[in-house]
Amino acid sequence: MSVKAAVAAAALITVLPIVSACGSGHEPGVLNLYPPADGAGSIKSMGDKCSQESGGKYRIVTTALPKAADDQRLQLARRLSGNDKSLDLMGMDVVWTAEFADAGWLTPVPESIAGEVEGRTLGGPLETAKWKTKSDDAERLYAIPIWTNTQLLWYRKDVLRDTLDKGQPAKTWDGMVADATRSLAKGGPSYIMVQGKQYEGLMVWFNSVLASAGGEVVDPNDPNKVTLNDTPEHRAATVKALSVLKAVATAPGHDPSLTNGDETSSRLGMETGKAIYQVNWPFVLSSMRENAASGSVPFLTDMQQYAGLFADKDNTPTDEQLAPVTRAVRQKFDFAPYPGVTEGIPAKSTVGGLNIAVANTSQQKDLAFEAAMCLTNARAQKFYSIDAGTPPVISSLYSDPDFRAAYPMADDIKLQLEPEHAALRPKSPDYQAISTLLQAKLSPVGSWDPETLVDQLAEQVQKAIDGEGLIP
Repeated sequence: MSVKAAVAAAALITVLPIVSACGSGHEPGVLNLYPPADGAGSIKSMGDKCSQESGGKYRIVTTALPKAADDQRLQLARRLSGNDKSLDLMGMDVVWTAEFADAGWLTPVPESIAGEVEGRTLGGPLETAKWKTKSDDAERLYAIPIWTNTQLLWYRKDVLRDTLDKGQPAKTWDGMVADATRSLAKGGPSYIMVQGKQYEGLMVWFNSVLASAGGEVVDPNDPNKVTLNDTPEHRAATVKALSVLKAVATAPGHDPSLTNGDETSSRLGMETGKAIYQVNWPFVLSSMRENAASGSVPFLTDMQQYAGLFADKDNTPTDEQLAPVTRAVRQKFDFAPYPGVTEGIPAKSTVGGLNIAVANTSQQKDLAFEAAMCLTNARAQKFYSIDAGTPPVISSLYSDPDFRAAYPMADDIKLQLEPEHAALRPKSPDYQAISTLLQAKLSPVGSWDPETLVDQLAEQVQKAIDGEGLIP
């Protein structure tokens, strides 16, 4: 996300009302849309444009949900379970599809538009919007992807080049640990910044490494079957993934705050010069540019010549103006695809993002889907990507010159959203419980024995599936 987008998201509470109580009815032609706080301003702008262009058929009213994903989910669940007829469109975290569809809260995407959505959408994000309920003959589309995200490997190019005499970053986690250990011995930075705190970021890290090792939490064809230890091959993959997490958390010169690490601390660990590697979302580039220009990044000298570009918070620099800043930053701080685990097995990075769904309580579903297609078309997704810092799901946009100017990592993002490189979190109506219970067992990272933890993790996933011990 750009700095502009981050500031806009923080200010949303003064711009858009936060949903609090359930409505009692609906107004014909008025479509109530509830997106998450982050990005809601951009969605509101596009919603206003779609409304104007509808010729009076509909008017989209945008109300921001809370900032935290758990609070968003709870707000929507309360409205849906209360049969709130004023709820038409909602922003859905990519991990909610199965739960909401099984609860009967989502209207399946009509076949008349499902083909268009499937034809334009990259494979990884598309899979997050699909599910098969007990009443479905096959998996079908229950939401329309609006934007996506994927983590990349960010690294100190100057340290690899000047200290380790390497031209390219490591391609595996084991290689990253080896590079960090060598850098430490030579007096260089040694942290590998990850999201190790007990929260969803830890689940994302574990899921990406597990998928990259050839494993998975549950069977994608049977969400009731735990696959962490059901075969020797799956057990070996889970042990390897856990060994990677432990190695990063206990390596010589590791980040001492790793078990409290999140996206922000990972970004700061790199910006302060302590890290040689980090895994994080694309937003870290815009932060690095601005902070380097302010003089607060010790390894990026001679960057204050660009300070004037960031002086006026109301007039952010254009991508053309930012191009020389990006080039200068990338001499010492650069990106690469997400690291792998085992040679011969493609690296996979967990897919993030947002989908738009039509509530089953809506009294104007056809109109809601018409608006949803406007909110998610190519024009809209290009606008979100540049205005809010959210990568699109439409494949063709990755060759758009304006998008590529804003995203120098466009090719790597697109690659990681293809099916062979996209890691999905468990597609299960019990995902919330699965994630919460796994986080608790994985934390603090590295304090456990991988061989022993495998069966404990499998037991926790089975408990979540069976509805035991936790009501999220």
